[in-house]
Amino acid sequence: MLPFLLRRLVNSIPTVIGATILIFFIIQLAPGDFLTSQLLNPNISKEQIDNLRRNFGLDQPLIVQYFYWVKNLLQGDLGLSFAYQQPVLNVVAPRVLNSLYLVLFSTLVFYVIAIPLGVYGAVRQYSIGDKITSTLMYFLLGFPSFFLALIVIYFILQIRFATGWDIPVGGMTSQNYDDLSTLGKFLDVLKHVAIPAVVLAIGDVAGTTRVLRGQMLENLNADYIRTARAKGVSEFKVVYKHTFRNAIIPFIAGIGGLLPALISGAGFTEVVFSYPGITPMLLDALNSQDLYVIAGFSLVGILLLIIGNAVSDILLSVVDPRIRYA
Repeated sequence: MLPFLLRRLVNSIPTVIGATILIFFIIQLAPGDFLTSQLLNPNISKEQIDNLRRNFGLDQPLIVQYFYWVKNLLQGDLGLSFAYQQPVLNVVAPRVLNSLYLVLFSTLVFYVIAIPLGVYGAVRQYSIGDKITSTLMYFLLGFPSFFLALIVIYFILQIRFATGWDIPVGGMTSQNYDDLSTLGKFLDVLKHVAIPAVVLAIGDVAGTTRVLRGQMLENLNADYIRTARAKGVSEFKVVYKHTFRNAIIPFIAGIGGLLPALISGAGFTEVVFSYPGITPMLLDALNSQDLYVIAGFSLVGILLLIIGNAVSDILLSVVDPRIRYA
């Protein structure tokens, strides 16, 4: 296993180098730069803008800017945010932490719902419960998460108007958050995170449940399952020890994308719920052409994807003894 991981590490070096080139120069394809919009500001003279451009290094050729950025990367510096006038890491870290709360809770809810439904649909194929869940899953497949979020917000507002309950529909904390105890702060954040996390999880459950159900059915009809039943193996072991263990192999193979997903935010769900995660900040960075915020975060996502794929390969060898890395 160790030689395999070392080879993966060496092979990832050209991947990272190529990624830095693509990230940096594709961002630069957009016309103008961070200071272009300031040309329309009558309170800032052209000389001031030229001085800022020189201070930011934007007056240098692109290739010089790229190598300067790479030099800083090798020293652990992701660059300076133009908009915030702070190191990118200081700007991104709090937003990543906020998104991490949301995505971790959503992932937990996702697996708690998706796995039992997928197993139930395979074990109780064509039962009333399976037909109901299948119909519901097909229905949910047609709803993007942000549209589902808008529907949920509408119904929550109707409940608030009818009952007066204080159900949060936006943000991450209440106005009196600073006055709460440690436990109170935790419960307050949990209360704000719960609804967008469930909405996000439900949007992903539909497809995964159908795939897991299909994988389970394929394995339940395999010869080795019939042999296990003929030997008198209990149905619980047949379903969970033999069938489920083989059915989740495709999902383990996709774990590589889980690490970057944990920090990449919840997409437009964060925007709809006004949640202070990474997605609204990245949209602002794209709008203002805050070069190093976009490039630094994209590079971190690629590094986590490489690490996640290596972890996925290791877990595959643990789950499936037929897989060996020489």
